[in-house]
Amino acid sequence: MNQDRLMQVILAPIVSEKSTFIAEKNEHVAFRVVPTATKPEIKAAVELLFKVEVDAVRVLNRKGKTKRAGKRMGKRSNTRIAYVALKQGQEIHFDEEVK
Repeated sequence: MNQDRLMQVILAPIVSEKSTFIAEKNEHVAFRVVPTATKPEIKAAVELLFKVEVDAVRVLNRKGKTKRAGKRMGKRSNTRIAYVALKQGQEIHFDEEVK
């Protein structure tokens, strides 16, 4: 796989109450990824960026909500979320500084 493409697959980690609960219970980590990302690309990107071993990847496509502001209707953008299962004993810490 192209290393430049892998560096652009992961947009941001999702740090919320739900994602921290899932991380503690199942050793999964949630990431926001580009809409065209595939499971093998997500796995390779996480292993490349964070130097961990990935066990499985699950992907969720979330449709954007329709919102209204006064008379105008708008729509939030669609998002793609990847839940990455790490192998036993592997961890990703987002509070550490990357060197």
